[in-house]
Amino acid sequence: MNFEILEERYLAIDYGEKRVGIAISDPLQIFAIPLVTLNNDSGFWKKLIAIFSSYKIKLVILGYPLKESGKKSRISGLVEKFKEELERKIKVPVVLVDERYSSSVAVERIRESVPSRKKRQSKSMIDMNAAAVILEDYLKEAGSGKL
Repeated sequence: MNFEILEERYLAIDYGEKRVGIAISDPLQIFAIPLVTLNNDSGFWKKLIAIFSSYKIKLVILGYPLKESGKKSRISGLVEKFKEELERKIKVPVVLVDERYSSSVAVERIRESVPSRKKRQSKSMIDMNAAAVILEDYLKEAGSGKL
């Protein structure tokens, strides 16, 4: 048995102009775990590359923000540019997935599980949990054979 393969993980990104939520799968690629929210500032790429150095990432799942109608939103273009830059810098395949409801699902989960009102309102917590929702949806699709 090749145990190195079991260490490969998926990483999900909820990209935003101010903050970028990151979630990662477990080594068996079954669960989505909120990892961190990074500020989208001058230190962003250094921190993101450090995450890639810490884990063996097999695939990146990048949330793709669409309007309710399914058409591109203003930020869709920013995500497309980010995807191109990400692929150049990390050399790992990146898949765009619809993220229309990830933030609202994340907010609801946080509301149900976090007792502190102040922590529930943390945008940082919402962003990394939105990334986890994106990854969880992807893992369910992959597990069902729909991908």
